[in-house]
Amino acid sequence: MKTGLAIVVAAVIGLIGGYFIGYNSATPPDDLFETLAEIQSDIAELKKGQPAPAPVRRPSGPDPDKVYDVKLGTSPIKGAADAKVTIVEFSDFQCPYCGRVGPTLAKLLEDYPDDVRIVYKHLPLSFHKDALPAAKASAAAGRQGKFWEMHDQLFVNQRDLSEARFAEIAKNLGLDVGQFDEDYKSAAVATEVAQDMNEARRLGVTGTPGFFVNGRFSSGAKPYESFKVMVDAALAQKG
Repeated sequence: MKTGLAIVVAAVIGLIGGYFIGYNSATPPDDLFETLAEIQSDIAELKKGQPAPAPVRRPSGPDPDKVYDVKLGTSPIKGAADAKVTIVEFSDFQCPYCGRVGPTLAKLLEDYPDDVRIVYKHLPLSFHKDALPAAKASAAAGRQGKFWEMHDQLFVNQRDLSEARFAEIAKNLGLDVGQFDEDYKSAAVATEVAQDMNEARRLGVTGTPGFFVNGRFSSGAKPYESFKVMVDAALAQKG
């Protein structure tokens, strides 16, 4: 189709040149305009058969080239308190990709014991019906100092994120189950989860898992090597 358009355009150029060579007048003859109108109509018909241009896909989420100020608040932290690299994770307990990235984060803490810390933030997605209850269960366990233990067990039991399972895990972790249940249903725990969700909204994070490595955004459960590159780059910037 592009070849056809090229031929028509060449014909137009030749036609105009021929008319001006054949006539010494500065004003082209009337039939030239009629011919050009016909050619313009032909070009329009040719264009109708061309496929529409592919839509330009705009990137969604935070700009990976920008450094964001992520508010840590009182979110759970694992790793050295004075670590040079802070990885903030926005996660959903029902998201399979969030579960898969767990071992990667654990290896980072193992390989960079003094330089990396992980900060967990809740982002239960609306289409995961058990994600919000699980987030509240982890926050309730955190009130008794067992957030990370509950965090790990929720991902192990990702296919059964029921209140009965939450209570069973709480008991196995040695928590005061009555207090756990009270905290789980409390407005304070609901607010804690909502604050993380609001922070995600402020930053533009819409999917899980989403990470900020010293403020730089990275989306998805990338392999260990990708995280290592980001951590090493962040350490190099620190000097």
